[in-house]
Formats: sequence, structure tokens, C-alpha cells
Amino acid sequence: MSGQISPQPAAGRPRPTLGAREAVAIVVGIVIGAGIFKAPSLVAMNSPSALWMMLAWALGGLISIIGALCYCELATAYPSAGGDYHFLHRAFGRKLSFLFGWSRFAVITTGSIALLGFVFGDYMTQVLPLGPGSSAIWGVAAVLLLTVFNVLGVRQGAAIQVLLTGVEVAGLILVFAAGVVAATSGLGASAATANLEAASSAAGAFSLPAFGLAMVFVLLTFGGWNEAAYISAELRDRNRSMVPVMVGSILLITLLYLAANWAYFAGLGLSGMSNSQAVAADLMRISFGKPGEILISLMVAISALTSINATMMVGARSNFAVGQDWAALGRLGVWVEDRGTPVNALWAQCVFALLLMGLGLATGGGFAAMVEYTAPVFWLFFLLAGLSLFVLRIREPDAPRPFRVPLYPVLPLAFCLACGYMLWSSLSYVGGNTFLGVNAAWVGVAVLVAGAVLMGLVDRSGRAAGGQAEGGT
Repeated sequence: MSGQISPQPAAGRPRPTLGAREAVAIVVGIVIGAGIFKAPSLVAMNSPSALWMMLAWALGGLISIIGALCYCELATAYPSAGGDYHFLHRAFGRKLSFLFGWSRFAVITTGSIALLGFVFGDYMTQVLPLGPGSSAIWGVAAVLLLTVFNVLGVRQGAAIQVLLTGVEVAGLILVFAAGVVAATSGLGASAATANLEAASSAAGAFSLPAFGLAMVFVLLTFGGWNEAAYISAELRDRNRSMVPVMVGSILLITLLYLAANWAYFAGLGLSGMSNSQAVAADLMRISFGKPGEILISLMVAISALTSINATMMVGARSNFAVGQDWAALGRLGVWVEDRGTPVNALWAQCVFALLLMGLGLATGGGFAAMVEYTAPVFWLFFLLAGLSLFVLRIREPDAPRPFRVPLYPVLPLAFCLACGYMLWSSLSYVGGNTFLGVNAAWVGVAVLVAGAVLMGLVDRSGRAAGGQAEGGT
């Protein structure tokens, strides 16, 4: 097998069945996960003032919109269920697209599952603590249980997925309501002002390293909007709908995130946010007492489960595609027909995610360690996706492009520079989460390098198999 991507038969190709509203619901559901209930504490910790904190979230929305415009050009010019994998393969070839597939398996997808597992554990511990290691116990149980459900072929129907996405959005609205109660009743407003003044005087002048790390956590929370590229082949009237879907989704998400962070600050203040392990639960306890804390903790836990399950399903199917393309990894490309699921890919993903949870526990950082582990690789491939737009414009100047990025090359260049800065920040400004003396961020880079070695072995194995098959001809 050469490793080239085989064309799908016409009957097996995705068909345009999604409307714009359905697509917006999918994008919003993917992006608004449990991160917005965890990351704000880490952003506040690295912000010199509330103003800088809110600016970081607004800037995250702006960068995401610019990136979305770049993806709109790629997705309308080269619609494919492969999304980033397809763009990178077309622009840079099969080897780099293999590294992307490996990175999704070993770093990006499994790292996301692990960090969401920690979020689930932190909030379930607020509801039902299980003693020492409670968060880890809950997180590991969630990853194992959801993997078993997916292996058995259990699916979330469209109606259930919309319902659970509604729970996520309702959680943010409830957080905003708690902030309004705290600000108007005096429960949190005076404390917030005092904390703001104390934090501002303690933080001093703006710090580029700290703000860079804050942006790592902000943009992680915005992560997922690029998944809209994976539904580009299934979107009706995509030439007109893709831009409103992606930009509209991100604008809505940005407003929700700004509202949530204002609410956290109104109730807890900057230092209160920084010191909180479960910021939404702490705010709800201040505004509505213990019942409010338990309610929001359950909603966040459900949100985390929803995100874990969606990530598992998409990630396993990416691994399945790689197994289909590379003969040496063919066991990943096994699809169990009666269950309608790639069983081997799911179990491999589960094992690696659990190993990463162990890494997070070993570093003592949990969620933060997983962010540091995934961020450099995540931003490296985002940068390459941005560069693929330039490569394909030069290489295929006559290809139909129903949508072109406005202000080309300024906006694509701005997106690439932002990705480059985030890559640099994720390697330079990381926290103190180390494993065997190596920072979690560099562990992620080492895993990517290991993928390059694996690619050489896989490629050699595939060529050897091809040579044997062709022998005597």
C-alpha cells in the first residue's frame, strides 16, 4: 500500500444535508465545553488586572474569527470530511498529514480527553467527594465508561446532542445570572473591587510572559471552531453559508465567554478566581448557597461528559482513517459493522488518554499539565494549516475559490503570526508542571518527534509489503 489516500466511492461520500442553523449548533456545541468552567481561573492567575483578563478573552475571539475566515476559504475551495488532515495532505504531502494524524491520537485528542476528565473529576468532587484522589477517580471512571459505551455501539442521537449542548449554554447563562445577583446584592461586588485593587497593585506592570500563558488558556477554551471544516462537505449551500456559520458561531461564543468571565469576577474578584479549583461552583455558592453549587457542578460535569464523548467519537474516526491509509496501522482501520464503530481505534485512544491522565497526576498539575502538554503541538498544526492557504494559492491559483479571505495576505499573515506567537508562548511561558524533570510542554513535543520515527517505520513497512506484493511481476 503506498499510503496515498484512496478516493471514496460515490455512494460513500458525505452529502450536503446540514442547514446553517444545524451547523451553528454543532460548532457552538463543540467549542463550548467544560473548559470555560475551568480555564478562567488560570487566565485570571496570569492577568495583571480584570481589564487585561477581559481583553484576553476578547482577543481570543478576534484571533478565532480571523482564523475562521482562513478556514472558510480552505473549506469552500477543498470541501472534505477530512478537514485539516485534507488541507495539510494537499498542501504538504502524506508524511506531514501522517504526523497530524499521529498528533491527534497521541497529543491533541487524547490530551483533550484527559484534561476534560480532570474537569469532570474536579466538579463531581464538589457533589460527591470520594476521598484522596477523588478527582482522578471520577475522571478515569468517566473515560473508561464512555469508551465502553462507544465500543458497544451506543450513539447519542441528534436530539440528545442538542439537549446536552443546551445544558452547556444554560450553565453559562446560570453563571451570568449568579454574577448579576452577586453584583447587585452586595454578596460579591465589594469583595471583587478589593480583590481587583489588591491584585492590580501586586501584579504591577503588564507582563508579556504571563499574558502569553493567559492566552494559551483562553485560546484552548475557544478551540474547536476549526472542526467546522470537517462538516464542509455536508453543509447545504456551503459557498454562502460557511462564513456566516463560522463567524456567527464564534461571535456568539465570544459574547457568552465575556459574560461568564464578568460574572466570575463580579462574584469572586481576581484573586478569588485565581485561587478557585471550581470557579463556577464557588460563584454559585456565593450567590445561591449550597444548592446552587451542587446544581452548577452537575451541569459542568454533564458538559464535560458531553465534550469527552464527542471528542472520543471524532478522534477515534480520525485514527480509523489513518489506519485505512497506512497498511502497518491497519488494525486501527478495522470497522465493526454490527456495532457501527471503530473498536480498536477507540480502545487505543482510551489507553493513551488514561496514560496522559497518569502524566497529569505525576506532574501534580492535572488540567494545567494537560494544557501545557497539548498546546505546542496544537498551535504548530494550526500554524501549518494557516500556511497551507498560502501554499495552495500559489500551487493551485486557478482552483475555484467561492470565498476568498478579505485583505489577503494581511489577515492570513496575522493568523499565522498569532499561531506562531502562541506556539512560542506555549513553549516559553509554561508553568512548573514537570515529569521526570521535563516540562509537560516538551513532553508533548517529544511525543511528536516519536511520531516522526514511527512514520519512518510505518512507511518502510508499507513499502516492504508493497514490494512483496509486486514481486515477480
